[in-house]
Amino acid sequence: MTTVKSYAAQSAEKPLAPFQLNRREPGADDVEIKILYCGVCHSDIHTARNEWGGTMYPVVPGHEIVGKVTRVGQNVSRFKIGDTVGVGCFVDSCGHCQNCEEHLEQYCENGSSQTYNSHLQDKKTITYGGYSSHIVVTQKFVLSVSDKLPLEKVAPLLCAGITTYSPLKHWNVKAGDKVAVVGLGGLGHMAVKIAASMGAEVTVLSRSKSKEKDAQELGAHHFELTTEKENMDRLKSSFNFIIDTVSAEHDYNDYLALLRTNGVMVLLGVPPTPSAVSASRLIGGRRSLVGSLVGGIKETQEMLDYCAEHNITSDIELINIDQINEAYERTLTGDVHYRFVIDMASLN
Repeated sequence: MTTVKSYAAQSAEKPLAPFQLNRREPGADDVEIKILYCGVCHSDIHTARNEWGGTMYPVVPGHEIVGKVTRVGQNVSRFKIGDTVGVGCFVDSCGHCQNCEEHLEQYCENGSSQTYNSHLQDKKTITYGGYSSHIVVTQKFVLSVSDKLPLEKVAPLLCAGITTYSPLKHWNVKAGDKVAVVGLGGLGHMAVKIAASMGAEVTVLSRSKSKEKDAQELGAHHFELTTEKENMDRLKSSFNFIIDTVSAEHDYNDYLALLRTNGVMVLLGVPPTPSAVSASRLIGGRRSLVGSLVGGIKETQEMLDYCAEHNITSDIELINIDQINEAYERTLTGDVHYRFVIDMASLN
């Protein structure tokens, strides 16, 4: 075991604070990574505060990790010391179910091992995330990161980037498609960038007029206020795809009406309560309401390569680890454009 520095929540009511964490020594197939940057995801807050239930304290959040390889096991062939690498939302899976065999490890039928607040495949060892100086991960779940882009801006791609890239790629969004993005936050701003890079005509749907300038700068072609009934009426049957990133309660039926025949609305946000959906909204236009998680390892690597090729990164605010509790509060009020990223050098 190696003792490393980290920040952890000890209970739902307590702020995150310094914590001494034991990491395993690298095994034959393991890669040890010195963490340079770790993004702050809204799910970090939900977990730290046990808002989804099931938090195992102490919990060390963080699943948007970029760093440098410091040690490798004897069987590791894909990475060497000094390589720039990333780790996303999960660090292992069973490897033998149908989904794993189809490179869909995020949907592992036996349960993937999440990067934090989860168990490794032994179903006993608890995982601890990227709010720490180092992490040890089996090589199959380590990703190559290009040095062409600013690494601090690459970190959120490991969650926000792949969460939006995966459905756009799966449903084959292409040049000429009309795509609406609901919500312009950490996920939404990445959806705009990636959809626009694919040649889609992108519209941001928002309740806040103040987001219009940002939407245009991010690459959106149009901006529409959803609080105006005449706008929603005018937009009926307008879009091939809607990417809904909102986790607050809202009426899906209002947005389903904006889809063309055969249109698809993809849910990425997770509201706290179930939503009622009118069957007529779906039947009337052969519309689809679907959900999507992150991508598998193969697709995540594809996304990282795509973003490096197209110069796509996240818009971030860089913070020190001792600012994490303030960052959580600012995230909850929407006071971040559009992702906080921790400079882990401040932990050393």
